Amino acid sequence: MKSILDKLAAILRRDLLIAIRHRSGFVLTLVGVFTELAAFYYLSRAIGPGFRPEGVEYFPFLLVGTGLYTFFVMSAQACLNAVQEAQQNGTLEVLMTTSTPPAELLVLSAISAFAGSLVNLVVYLFAGIAVFRAAVHANFFSCLLVLGLSLAIALAIGILAATFQVAVQKGSALIWLLGSGLWFLSGTMFPIESLPRPLEVLARAVPFTYAIDALRGALIEGRPVMAMAPTLATLAAFGLILLPLALGGLSFSLRRARQCGTLSLY
Repeated sequence: MKSILDKLAAILRRDLLIAIRHRSGFVLTLVGVFTELAAFYYLSRAIGPGFRPEGVEYFPFLLVGTGLYTFFVMSAQACLNAVQEAQQNGTLEVLMTTSTPPAELLVLSAISAFAGSLVNLVVYLFAGIAVFRAAVHANFFSCLLVLGLSLAIALAIGILAATFQVAVQKGSALIWLLGSGLWFLSGTMFPIESLPRPLEVLARAVPFTYAIDALRGALIEGRPVMAMAPTLATLAAFGLILLPLALGGLSFSLRRARQCGTLSLY
């Protein structure tokens, strides 16, 4: 366990130094955050206060939905990028010869990238609350629990993207699906109850739906953990199922690609 923590600390330190050297990227990210928030703020004003999805104001509804969904997409993209860079640089084959299992190294690198995505999410939510005056009544403990469960699901989705990349060099297809399709079914910008019944049923099979709903309840309405127990239990079940499957799939794909000599294909 100590060895894994030491490796994670080394990766975090490396990525932090890289981020410090590229401070302009952080400034551009902030500009993008405020531009997006301004667009959503004025959209909610244009729609008017009469529209209260799930009984809450529309701007906080948008703030949580778009912020958390962007976190999922960015996290999956970060995990995919880690694999693609290793393939392009020719280092993935080298990783297969180290004493540390390659899947473990990729996951540790992904966790580092996920930390950056989590910081972006916190900045996004804080800016929406502090600058654009989104009305919230946060339950701090509930928010932390929801973010922890969401992180497990994001890690699983990211590992699945990495698995697709190693196995069939199509990890970007999963990112495309996240960016162009699943947001529609996850209640990001409108309640899923607005969808036709077949699509609503399909939406309830998407883990992002429960994560967004839970964070809205914890951050906007201040619901305690017990009040959200069914939603949190569903989130935990998704994490317990998806994460081991994703890790097993990645390990199998790496071994298979090594045997077939396709590790460096991208």
